[in-house]
Amino acid sequence: MSDTATPAPPADVDRESIQPRRMTRRGWTIVLSFAIAAILGLLGGLVQVPYVSIGPGPTYDTLGTVNDQVVVQVEGEKTYETSGQLRMTTVSVSDEVSLFGALGLWVSGRHALMPREEYFGPGQTEDDLQRENKKMFQDSQSDAEVAALRYLDYPVKVVAQEITRGAPADQVLEPGDRLLEVNGKRVEVQEHVRDALAGTRPGERVEITFQHGSQAEETKPVKLGNAADYDAGERKEGFLGLSPIDRADVDFHTTIHLQDVGGPSAGLIFALAIVDKLTPGELEDGRTVAGTGEIDVKGNIGLIGGISFKLVAARDAGATAFLVPAGNCAEARANAPDGLTLLKVDTLDSAVSALEDLDAGRKPPTC
Repeated sequence: MSDTATPAPPADVDRESIQPRRMTRRGWTIVLSFAIAAILGLLGGLVQVPYVSIGPGPTYDTLGTVNDQVVVQVEGEKTYETSGQLRMTTVSVSDEVSLFGALGLWVSGRHALMPREEYFGPGQTEDDLQRENKKMFQDSQSDAEVAALRYLDYPVKVVAQEITRGAPADQVLEPGDRLLEVNGKRVEVQEHVRDALAGTRPGERVEITFQHGSQAEETKPVKLGNAADYDAGERKEGFLGLSPIDRADVDFHTTIHLQDVGGPSAGLIFALAIVDKLTPGELEDGRTVAGTGEIDVKGNIGLIGGISFKLVAARDAGATAFLVPAGNCAEARANAPDGLTLLKVDTLDSAVSALEDLDAGRKPPTC
């Protein structure tokens, strides 16, 4: 086998010109810049900031259907046809926001960034928050039903919602028991329980008449305690250690079908939907009305958070009027989209009156 030799370069070729080229300072600068940009891009997309994103959430017509399911359904009682819409509004809360994601949401103008600790407790996860919001949402449904039925003069019953462990009531009652009499006074609404204890003193014995489920009524004596002994504050009257709550006492059934929604702020709109369905006429008279507000069983409307985003969501859904809790009026005025009338309400009665005023061409109270 013959050997193979490497041909020599031509004599007229500069040997330095065939040496490997070294990268110039400008080249290294460009490469380094690209590397830094890539690292920052990776970090910006992966690194989370200690904030949550708040923005307009979906709205739902409580007089209509969602996924072919009637939202507010009344069975066993006469209902009346409605037109128009009563839309509950929500706020979208997004956790695990990246640095670039936060920047994009802020630039959009439709979202805000809030410190995470304002929405999540220490060690609380998004799943924990969702469970808590779901519980509040379920309670708001019950409170809305009672508020609507009390407004329409349907009967309600009083039950023991919570009982303080080890307190006097814990010896005889269970959560859910119906309260009929306390200290010889008939209990028809939850306020009557506290009223029945007026003038009593710790150590005094009173009788409680109650009913457990479908069992017969029972009457048992209870020795009242001292509220301070159960970290329930200072009070002169005797302490039972129970939280009474009104619940519907009717032979028809109201069900609210809405999934994946949390929090208590839909209570007002749920109550209005029940009132609208159980009474002749139409509260919204063909309009698209939206609103928000926590409601208690007595029909009092409490302020809520995120109203500026709910106003945007309502206007996007075609609403022309928005029911605003009185305590939120200042914020609502500062953020109201064009074409949205802000109706100022503080009770269920005032909300019904505001919608009736619109229907009749009268000027309702506004923010």
